[in-house]
Amino acid sequence: MSAAGQAGALDRRSVLAPLPLLRRLALVLLACGLALGLGSHGPWNQPAAAAPADSDLVVLAFHEIAPADEAVMPDYAVTPEQFAAELDWLEHEGHHFVSLEQVLRARTGGRALPPRSVLLSFDDGYRSVYTDAWPVLQRHKAPAVLALVGRWLEPSDGLVPFGDGTLPRQKLLSWAQLQEMTAGGLVEVASHTHDLHRGISANPQGNSEPAVTSRRWSAADGYESEPHYRERLRQDLIRNNQLLQQRLGRRPRAVAWPYGRYNATAMAVARELGMPVGLTLDDGAITGTTSLAALPRVLMTREMNGVAGLAQELALRQRNADDTLRAAKVMHVDLDNVYDPDPQQTERNLQLLLRRIRAMGVNTVYLQAYADPDGNGAADALYFPNRHLPVRADLFNHVAWEIRTRTPVKRLYAWMPVLAFELPRQHPAAGQRVVSQPSRSGHLTMGYPRLSPFAPEAMATVREIYADLSRRATFDGLLFHDDATLSDYEDASPWGLAQYRRWGLPADLARIRASDPLQGRWVHAKTRHLNRLTADLAAIVRENQPQLRTARNLYAQVVLNPKAEVWYSQSLDEALRQYDFTAVMAMPYMERQDDGERFLRRLVDRVVDQPRGLEHTLFELQSTDWRRRQDLPSAELAEQIRTLYALGVHHVGYYPDNLHRGTPDPAVIAPVLAAHSSAPAV
Repeated sequence: MSAAGQAGALDRRSVLAPLPLLRRLALVLLACGLALGLGSHGPWNQPAAAAPADSDLVVLAFHEIAPADEAVMPDYAVTPEQFAAELDWLEHEGHHFVSLEQVLRARTGGRALPPRSVLLSFDDGYRSVYTDAWPVLQRHKAPAVLALVGRWLEPSDGLVPFGDGTLPRQKLLSWAQLQEMTAGGLVEVASHTHDLHRGISANPQGNSEPAVTSRRWSAADGYESEPHYRERLRQDLIRNNQLLQQRLGRRPRAVAWPYGRYNATAMAVARELGMPVGLTLDDGAITGTTSLAALPRVLMTREMNGVAGLAQELALRQRNADDTLRAAKVMHVDLDNVYDPDPQQTERNLQLLLRRIRAMGVNTVYLQAYADPDGNGAADALYFPNRHLPVRADLFNHVAWEIRTRTPVKRLYAWMPVLAFELPRQHPAAGQRVVSQPSRSGHLTMGYPRLSPFAPEAMATVREIYADLSRRATFDGLLFHDDATLSDYEDASPWGLAQYRRWGLPADLARIRASDPLQGRWVHAKTRHLNRLTADLAAIVRENQPQLRTARNLYAQVVLNPKAEVWYSQSLDEALRQYDFTAVMAMPYMERQDDGERFLRRLVDRVVDQPRGLEHTLFELQSTDWRRRQDLPSAELAEQIRTLYALGVHHVGYYPDNLHRGTPDPAVIAPVLAAHSSAPAV
């Protein structure tokens, strides 16, 4: 929230307010989609997990089938007893084990899959798949897909590179074992890449990030180009395909992406090389519209608690469950407070932030990706390399990765403006700004300098900025800043007036405001235009972050006042339909509310009236009273969180986190957050 945003919300009186270690990398990136266990009940006492009407398939992702004390990666090992019990339970409950061939035929007009179909997959090629899983697969006549890393299998003995160290070759499948399992057709081999199941240097700070999706960084050459990146993927997949065909007699038709990370470039290369099926670790159900190139899988882990956890996960998939069913606890972070001209001080600030995140117990972070040192709400520079604005420091990717790998945070969102970019004076689109007419009705317009959403060149610039962000970092979501708004005195720029004419409206804002029917059409058109713009930006980012979530800041008056859409070009019901989360700025001091509890209750009452309103709304509280320039007592913030939880709210957050003042106090806030279940009842 900028200084302009902190000044107050728009109403008719005021201005607008407001791993570096590979083992850790694997533990974090493979952890997406873990379900809570149901308890230690017998395997037949779990509820049947019927597939949803529009879903015909669930894919399970196993790694080792071994006791934890014998496993290479204990957290991702399932004991032989658990594995046998899980397959017994699946068969008992009426699930049908299917092959990759059946999946491909069903999607190309062949015979439909049977109901409750299950495709089994095994990643990495551990020897325990042969010794402990293969006999169970044979007993059940259960087909499976086995994803192999070529570089690990090429030697016949000795040590092979594995993560940050080495692994004895005998821990992995032998070629003779692979030939035996694939000979009868029950097991089909997939590619797990030849040498991309590792991290590469992805930024100047040296963070080791997934080789499939990261653009390599070196001090000598900087970031690799897009053509070089694509060719690196292509050559790796070609090499693995050739190896598997040479040793096993068949080229793979599927690729299982290491760590579950992939993007549009990787999918396109795989398809070109004859692998139309991509296996991911994404959440969500597989439906008739799910791309074969990105099939979600249920990650099977020791923590899943065997049959109980599998039953719960299938129940979630039945509802096509996503993060909105798991309570978000959000810390909203200004990267401006982490940055320092001295890189060593920046690192000390980052370590302080990581300690605060761990102490606070949040599971989601909204992290600023742009620089706003003058506090006017607009991006003067960015924290990632890009084509249009200065780079204050190449810092966003580094901080985001450290948070994702060194704290319990499950989701990290890049917080970005939509319109509020202050381009350099010489930039061709620098002058294509929103024009605000003087207000004669008792309220002022947005204080942020913004590019006109109707100027093609300016919007092409914004789209390229978002594309650059998507290539330069690993993150889970986008938070669209509160600058995506237009009042009833905006936008009077030439581009805005031309757009109104195309909508069949007068190119005269006063004439539009003077007519209720015209104003209604105008306001709804502007609201939809801004929503479409954010949808376009999200689509661009999904080229490199396919599982992207979206959140949109919304002013409280939009929730409380039916007339507020006129002043903001924002709509609660449309936001709830479009974004995974609508982040309502539930900030009583910013809204000049004398009774904070009553204010929060009114917000909740309005959200409850919306379909699935509580599931998709985050209530973002303020930790600082910007008018008085003082932090709120942590006990007061804690009480507001308790109030929201008592009213049935699932998702809460606060802004800002005052890193250097140590407020709010984790000792006060963390217990309140911890007392609320991380998984609302399904």
